[in-house]
Parts: sequence; structure tokens; C-alpha cells
Amino acid sequence: MSENLLDRETSPYLLQHKDNPVHWRAWGADALAEARAKDRPILLSVGYAACHWCHVMAHESFEDAAVADLMNAHFVNIKVDREERPDVDLIYQTALALLGEQGGWPLTMFLTPAGEPFWGGTYFPPTPRYGRPAFADVLRRVAEIHAGERDKVSQNADVLRDALARMARPAEGGGLDRATLDATARLALEAVDPLHGGTRGAPKFPQPAFFRMLWRAYARTRDPRLGDAVTTTLDAICRGGIYDHLGGGFARYSTDAHWLVPHFEKMLYDNAQLVELLTEAWRTTRSPLYAARVRETIGWLLRDMRVPADPAAADGPFAFASAFDADSEGVEGKYYVWGADEIDAALGADSPLFKDVYGVGAEGNWEGVNILHRDAREPADAGEEERLADCRVRLLAVRAGRVPPARDDKVLADWNGLAVAALAHAGAAFGEPAWIAAAATVFSFVCRRMTVNGRLRHAWRDGRARHPAVADDLANLARAALALAEATGEAAYLDQAEAWTAILDDRYWDAEAGGYFLSADDTADLITRPKTVADNAVPPANGTMVEVLARLHHLTGNAAYRDRAETLVRVFSGKTPEHHLHLPTLCMGFEMLERPVQIVVVGRPDDPDAAALLAAAREAAPPTGVLARVDPEARLPAGHPAAGKGLVAGRAAAYVCVGAACGPPVTDARALRDQLASL
Repeated sequence: MSENLLDRETSPYLLQHKDNPVHWRAWGADALAEARAKDRPILLSVGYAACHWCHVMAHESFEDAAVADLMNAHFVNIKVDREERPDVDLIYQTALALLGEQGGWPLTMFLTPAGEPFWGGTYFPPTPRYGRPAFADVLRRVAEIHAGERDKVSQNADVLRDALARMARPAEGGGLDRATLDATARLALEAVDPLHGGTRGAPKFPQPAFFRMLWRAYARTRDPRLGDAVTTTLDAICRGGIYDHLGGGFARYSTDAHWLVPHFEKMLYDNAQLVELLTEAWRTTRSPLYAARVRETIGWLLRDMRVPADPAAADGPFAFASAFDADSEGVEGKYYVWGADEIDAALGADSPLFKDVYGVGAEGNWEGVNILHRDAREPADAGEEERLADCRVRLLAVRAGRVPPARDDKVLADWNGLAVAALAHAGAAFGEPAWIAAAATVFSFVCRRMTVNGRLRHAWRDGRARHPAVADDLANLARAALALAEATGEAAYLDQAEAWTAILDDRYWDAEAGGYFLSADDTADLITRPKTVADNAVPPANGTMVEVLARLHHLTGNAAYRDRAETLVRVFSGKTPEHHLHLPTLCMGFEMLERPVQIVVVGRPDDPDAAALLAAAREAAPPTGVLARVDPEARLPAGHPAAGKGLVAGRAAAYVCVGAACGPPVTDARALRDQLASL
């Protein structure tokens, strides 16, 4: 079959390539069978819809007829959306790293007809430059090697296959304790830029999990250096150009060391995690800046990232899209930047104030244009701030007339799980029931629309749920279910978290070495089942599940959950703080397991005093808080530190327990808020 088959797909990224002269196939059994039948090597190209350099390589090479002829003559060409198949991407990114190359996207790997990697790279230019060979020359040389030097190809493939298999069996570490967590946090401080926040140098990524780990360490130790590292970072990204000051939402990273110049793509996972981090920091700092960015970013999510189940029913069920592209009209950032004259024309008499506060100059601050940022000065008073808010509304209306970046509107289960948890936590902290309701709606969408024949799927678009669920999907959704259980008090969410945990234990657990594989045991189109615990752009299932299992143990009393969490910590923890720097999610889960702050509100569902206590707990709960509401007639699990405690003189009461010890009962919401703030 000699044609491009990507028009059968739902991925926006794959559909971007459906008109290429390359005879692309999507990853799957049919494409792999074709390679074996033709005894041809596979050219695997992995990217995603919002990837700038993926677009560049597509325009330079995949749209070129001569390059396509070379690809079609010598290879079976397979295109993968890394967001649809993170398991495929992880295997071959790891293989590239084993070859000593820096990974990234686009990923260009060459595989044997059996799908085993033997060589690869990332972006290849059309002519030799950047120290890289021309893509056409690479194609010719790889085809020659595969045809004439099969022994060399087989040797490379064997070495990589064995190395990939070994990486799924990590040696057990030394475990964790509080001293290790503190040492890891102190070491992490050395990587932080004390002036601009973030980690030192450029580019700068927000790294929410890394900075949440530091914030937890600050809450635990009260070392001001740890708190300053986080607030310096959050202040900088909230004011910098990485934030969209008109429409809300954060870009994926900053290309410079000052957070001014973003790589303009916006990803759901970054914004979900930043909402959660900002909410966590706000609970302690009460920073108006953090509160504003949470509200604005959630506003952007609900306005611009909404994907309805039925486009004709805008008010019906919805979930969140994956990303917005960095480019519009073929130019990176064009949608977001401004000339000083454009702002003058739009704002008139208010223009000098706006340009002063947002750092806008006639010469521009990036390539002759201006990226809005708020590092210049703060408004003098509330009146100026109101004028600026009006200016932003007017500029946003002008911007709406521009050609927008493309939106990748596929729904991913794991990223939506991150968003549900963020909305539930923020809604509880800020007393915004509409955010919690939105979280519940998205959660219901995933449960109902993305389950096929009883099995969760990873991606959904245009009414089609596709691709096997990975462990990250189930882990993030289980954590989201527990966040909704705390925010709503509905037991059904706890039941769903337990159900997804059971599936993980049944289909993903490694019974020999421990830990969760990324792929289920019946995912048939992979050469190996990868396993990961290091945090990257999104938290790994093996780290997230330590928190999920810890919460389930504290809420249910089931010791099996604690045992499995302890196994994960034992399997994946290293022996040095340097190792643990890469495991912030695992470290935070361990602290939740070992030293939770359990808050129990005893009261009836219709009791306003109980409701007030619950609201206070949700607003002020510390990072390791575990909240449960208990009917007066019900019993907590055996062994719970608040077991047997009840109403006080017939009134609803709250009990705050740290470790095995509980404080005296509290019946006043303000007193509960103060007690939690003092922890």
C-alpha cells in the first residue's frame, strides 16, 4: 500500500501531515506488520501539534517531494503523536539517550523491521547546518547500512533492547526519611536562581513539581530560604512574559533567564500544575498576585480550553484541550506580541500608563516587538489598577481579531486528571463552588466518554476514544477523584479512586521487580514495557501513586495501600539526595504517607456548623492535609487517630491529628482556620 494513511486518524498532529507526499502510517500492528513483510527499516517520527521544530522539519523535509521519494523507497514511515502514545515516545526517547544523544521533538528514530531501535536523532535540517547532517544524506546512509551491514544494525539493536529492559528493573534504593527529604531540599536550593527564580540559566521551565517539593520542605522546616526560592520563582513567572497578561495562562517555558521571552505554546499540564502550586502557596502567603493568576488561568481554561462532547451543545459535558500552538500565520508568537503604535491606537489616553507598567517601548523588547510583562513598575494605586484592567479587556478584544494559534483539541485522560485536581483544590481553597462543579463535569466526561468496553482510553477527539490508557492516566485520575472527594464530600469519588487503583494493581504492576509499568499487560505493539519514576513535564505514575495510596490508607484504614506505597518508595528511592532531586513527586508522596495532617469533621451533612468547619479546613489545610467528614453515628477506620471522637455537646466538631496525636476538638471555624495555619 503506497499512500499516506493519516487521514484516518483523529490526532491534530497526525492530521497536519495527512497531505505530505510521505507515505505515513500511524503506529500500530498494521504498520509494524508491513515493515516485517517488506523487510524494511522503520523511520519513526514523533512530535506533537504545538511543537515549533516539528513544524519546521515538516515544511523543510516532509513536504519536499524529493525527500519523500527517498523515505518511501527505503522505509516504512510511521508518524506518532507523542501525546497520544507516551509509551511509544518514552521507549524511543530512552533509546536515543542510550545512544548518547540529547532527546526532544521532533524525534527521528530508525528501527529494524521488528521495531527495535538502532540509530536516531531529533531535528535534521534539509542541508548540513547546526553541526547536523542533511536529512536526505541521513536517509541514504541509514538505508545503505541496513541493506549492507545487517550485523552492525543487529548488534546496535540488541544492545539497546537489553538496556531498555534493564531500565525497567531498577535496583532498590535506601528508602526515605525526613532527614533525607530535608537534605534533598537543601541540595535543590543550590540549583535555584536567587535573583530571577526558577533553576539557574536558560531556558527556564516553571517545574511545578520541583517547586512544590521545596514549598513542602518550607512548610516542614520553616527555613526561609526554601520559601523565598518558591515565592521568588512564582512572583517572577506571574509578572513575566511567560504569562499571557491579556488572556490568562502560562507558556511552556521561557527562552531567556528572566522569564521575558516565552516559547509561546501553552500546555494544559503546565497550567494545571501551576494553578495547584499557586493555590498551595496562596494558602500560606495570601498573595493577591497568586490569587489573581489562579483566577485568570482558570478563566482561560474554562473559556479557551473547553472541548464540548457535542459542539452543538455548548453548555453540555466538556473536558479540556491539550494545547495551543506557539505559531500563528507561520510566525512564532505573532498572536501575542505588540508594537507600541498598536497599543497607542487601541488605548488612546490610557496608553502611556499601560506601556509604562507593561514594559512596552518603541524599539520593542524582543525582535522589534513587545512581549507584555509587569517587571517595570507596580500601579500607584487602585485607580490605576482599574484602568489597567480596562486596558487589558480592550487589548484582548483587539487581539481577538488576529489569526489565533492552532488549538490541539484532543482530550488526554492524564492531563485532564491534573486539571480536575487543580480545579478541585483551588475551588476548595478560594471558596469557588463553580470551579469544583467544573472539575466534576470534566471528571464525568472522562469516566463516561473515554471508557470503552470497561477500559479507560488515553485520548478522545471527535467522539472517538482511542489508544490504551497508560498508568499516568489512572494515577492522575485517582488523585483527581480524591481531590473531588475532599472538595464535595461525595463518597462515590473515593470509590472510583479505589477502582482505578485496583486496575493499576491488576494490569500494570510488576510482580517481580515492583512498581507500575507505563503500559498495561495487554498493550501488544511495544518492544518492551517501560517504567519511570523521574518527574518530567508531568508527574510519573509511580510517584503520584505514593500519594494516592497514602491517602487511601489514611481514609480507609486498609493496610494494603500503605504496604504498596512503601514498596514504591523502597523500589524507586535512591541512596543520595542527588538522586531524589529528580523524584519530587515521590518525595511528596512519602511525606503524605509518613506524616499526614488528618482533619476530621464530625457532623451531619445538613449541619451549617459542620459546613463552616469543612469550608475552613478546605481553605487552610496544609499541603499534607487529609480531610474527612464523618457522620456522628459512623465510625472511622480502626487505628485512625480520631477514632471514637464525636460531637461536642451536640455540636459539630473538628479534630486535627498530626501523626498519631490529635489536638482538642474545635467547634468554631475561625479557631480551626487559626489552628491549621499554625502547623
